[in-house]
Amino acid sequence: MIPLIGYANELGARPGESLGFKVSSTSDQPYDVQVVRIISADPNPDGPGIIHEEVHATCNGQYPSRFQDYALGSYAVVPLNRATEHQQLTLAVMVCPFLLDRDRQTLIAIGDPATGVVLELCLDRDGPALSLAREGQTDRLCLQTQPRLRQWYRLTASIDFMTGNAKLVFQDARKITTVMTVSGQLSTKDALKLSDLSQVTIAARNIVGTPDNLFNGRLEAPRLYSSHAVGADPFAENVPTGCFAAWDFSKGIGSDRISDIGPNGFHGTLVNMPTRGVTGVSWRGHEMCWRHAPQDYAAIHFHEDDCHDCRWEDDFTFEIPKDFKSGNYAMRLRCGEETDFVPFFVAAPLGHPRASICVVIPTYTYVMYGNNGRYDYGPAIEQRMKDWGAYPYNPERQSQFSQSSYNLHPDGSGISLCSWRRPLINLRSGYLTLLAPRCGSGLRHYQADSHLWSWLENKGLDFDVVTDHQLERDGADALNPYRTVLTCTHPEYHTERSLDAFQGYTDQGGNLCYLGGNGFYWRIAVSDTIPGIAEIRRNEGGIRTWAAQPGEYYNALDGQYGGLWRRNGRPPQILTGVGFSAQGTFNGSYYRRTAQSYCDKAQWMFEGVEGDVFGNEGLSGSGAAGYELDRYDPLLGSPENAIIVAQSEAHADTYVVAPEEMLTHVSTTTGDPPADLIRSDIIYFDTPSGGAVFSVGSITFCGSLPCNNYDNAVSRLLENVVRRFSGS
Repeated sequence: MIPLIGYANELGARPGESLGFKVSSTSDQPYDVQVVRIISADPNPDGPGIIHEEVHATCNGQYPSRFQDYALGSYAVVPLNRATEHQQLTLAVMVCPFLLDRDRQTLIAIGDPATGVVLELCLDRDGPALSLAREGQTDRLCLQTQPRLRQWYRLTASIDFMTGNAKLVFQDARKITTVMTVSGQLSTKDALKLSDLSQVTIAARNIVGTPDNLFNGRLEAPRLYSSHAVGADPFAENVPTGCFAAWDFSKGIGSDRISDIGPNGFHGTLVNMPTRGVTGVSWRGHEMCWRHAPQDYAAIHFHEDDCHDCRWEDDFTFEIPKDFKSGNYAMRLRCGEETDFVPFFVAAPLGHPRASICVVIPTYTYVMYGNNGRYDYGPAIEQRMKDWGAYPYNPERQSQFSQSSYNLHPDGSGISLCSWRRPLINLRSGYLTLLAPRCGSGLRHYQADSHLWSWLENKGLDFDVVTDHQLERDGADALNPYRTVLTCTHPEYHTERSLDAFQGYTDQGGNLCYLGGNGFYWRIAVSDTIPGIAEIRRNEGGIRTWAAQPGEYYNALDGQYGGLWRRNGRPPQILTGVGFSAQGTFNGSYYRRTAQSYCDKAQWMFEGVEGDVFGNEGLSGSGAAGYELDRYDPLLGSPENAIIVAQSEAHADTYVVAPEEMLTHVSTTTGDPPADLIRSDIIYFDTPSGGAVFSVGSITFCGSLPCNNYDNAVSRLLENVVRRFSGS
């Protein structure tokens, strides 16, 4: 448990808007709040170090500590809202387990907090079971059989409360002639009376307090009947007589609601947002999009570690003053020896920039990497964290707020939904991502991006910021007032609207500096219906830590085809002139100027740069060209008028070509040898609308900016470009 931690309801705001800050503190002493501007978030003593600037704000002060709890795991809850009485009940559900190593996983539970009665249909360690807890006594009927993982079954359980007779029926859903049954006696001799406080929960037991017995897997068509006699098929499309409730998960796939198609309209709500738009028992591959055949996608995948909105209460709010400087900020929380930094970003008033330069903060990428637990975390990096006074917590050790889209659920499926309404541990000043030979500071994302922020500060280049989330809301209008727009080191994830904002800016004559690698790569979805969460489907190719299942390539949140933007007809080369080509360990190399760089259109950017080789030092990977590399490719939309001014060389043997570039183990999409595609191209091109684009095609490029107190060839090159683009 982290003793002091918090988050804001949104990652960014503009003057006149308010942010709510939610804090959990285990101390019995108050905590102090101070707004700080984040100039550098790199704790490396060989670099600029941590640089924060305290800022006057009305929210600064002292607040009482209180602990705010949160329980992981997704499930559905259905209030019954009226008293009912049952002499008999039948529970039925289609089930596809993804994890069996649990003592109990609830499928359907009916409970009454007024009386403490709980009836559960569940998967226990020894097989499907029906459990009745009533009047201080718990009885169980179990079918001693082990289902197979990732296979669909039909499960029904019936009980006569007047006699205690109970029966379980378990069938392979695709071989329904194979039937296993067990009958028995439970301790009950009178009708089940449920008060108006009663509720049904699906995929967990949550009658009172924290939910437990969370299910890992897929459920479809949960139903309740008020009798034994449910007809030949309790899962019939036309709901049989005697139905008490029948939930159809094919309805409202893009929402957090479940619909009851039975006679009583017992609709429910999903908690912690499980995965929808997944294949169900009837899917046979005839249709790949859930919008076209929702009946084939009538399943929901629940996980015991799903996390949507922590729903903590606000401890304090901060209304951004009208004259507040745009930039990167954090709420510094201090209580005893504990310190936390809750990040937030302030944009200028829409349409009224306060600088000619705008840095786009890749908040969608921050969210998709949020709480990324890495395989290589261990004692060595923990020692460095202590030596450098770095942020002391890591999601590989503290996983109570779930992990990132680069991690797996406990059942082995990939995490496809990521929330920003939770503490994001790796979005903290001073956080270290990795430790490896020649890795430099070992920073990624937020902390690595601060190399750019501190460089702008050092050069006296005033800048505003805008977040991806604000691009989603405001489109190109958020960027058009600026003479130049800069990306950060890894703007990998984008919605259609945020990508449109960048494209609209360059189409209307804006000057873009793409200062990262592997950018504009994955398509994600967000939704006003379910705020606070983003979705990824890792389809087809691409560098990825898990793969979407066949038939599940369409996002649930917006119904659109997911995966790579390249597979959606919008490769990054169209926007930036370069696109992802190769990846290796966090070990960078250098660039060499090309003959083209000496032409009249390009030589100005190298004024003050001596020699042809540059970028062979850096705080990220010890070189400006590293980790993920982008290259020029006219076959994917790189403009023909682009000038390649420099190319990287001599990458380590650990570098490999991106999977989408390979056709066989030796042939590539371009026909070039694989080794020729392992490079980063720095390019420049003019756009037809009168603007220009400068792209560096490397994640570690900005890590070279602070070297030698910001006086080096990479710094001079970028300064020449930014000053010309911005008129500074």
